[in-house]
Amino acid sequence: MEILSCSGKQLRDNRLTLTADIFWSFRSPYSYLATRRYRALTVEHDLEINLRPVYPLAIREPSFFERNHPNWLRYTFTDMFRVAQFHGIPFGPPRPDPIVQNVITREISDEQPYIFRLTRLGQAAARRGQSLAFCDEVSQLIWGGAENWHEGDHLAGAATRAGLDLAELDAEAESDAEALDAEIAANQSALEAAGHWGVPTLVFDGEPFFGQDRIDMAVWRMQQKGLAPRETAA
Repeated sequence: MEILSCSGKQLRDNRLTLTADIFWSFRSPYSYLATRRYRALTVEHDLEINLRPVYPLAIREPSFFERNHPNWLRYTFTDMFRVAQFHGIPFGPPRPDPIVQNVITREISDEQPYIFRLTRLGQAAARRGQSLAFCDEVSQLIWGGAENWHEGDHLAGAATRAGLDLAELDAEAESDAEALDAEIAANQSALEAAGHWGVPTLVFDGEPFFGQDRIDMAVWRMQQKGLAPRETAA
């Protein structure tokens, strides 16, 4: 197989495969809603998307939620349910929330038993080229209505469906946490260098597309650059 690469494009066996990065967080409902659709695009088209996990605002800027307008949280909940209904994507409040937060005061707890593990697992999956599949499968648990997604074999099943082994990922997340955190920080720096700061942001050919409501526009741009349906085996 011959592979030639350039910005946003790869030539594989004389077929053009477009490439893009998506910056993403386990705490972001819009990341989940976008990933469902972006993953489907990679199945249906000659497109590879590298998911690059980042820590959410709750970790990077804990005071963000306290500074927001009082209506922000209520509107966000209304909107994310509406978006899910519009696209026919299963959706439910996370149980538990990946971020431990007081919903009344909006204060972020110092103790965070979920988000560091999840994000390091996502980056370990990225090392294996499977972050899009892994994060999609896990986010279906978190945001798709699964109760106690962190217990039992929920996460192990998600890893298996993505072609990975949870025990292997967990071992790496613990033994190589410092290096993984450095890679996650590099993802955040790359996001900001591309021209945005929030998630989900898809970056294609150096151009950022922020939000699940920019997917159609991202596809439009990719089509201008040669996005084509994936050939199926005869």
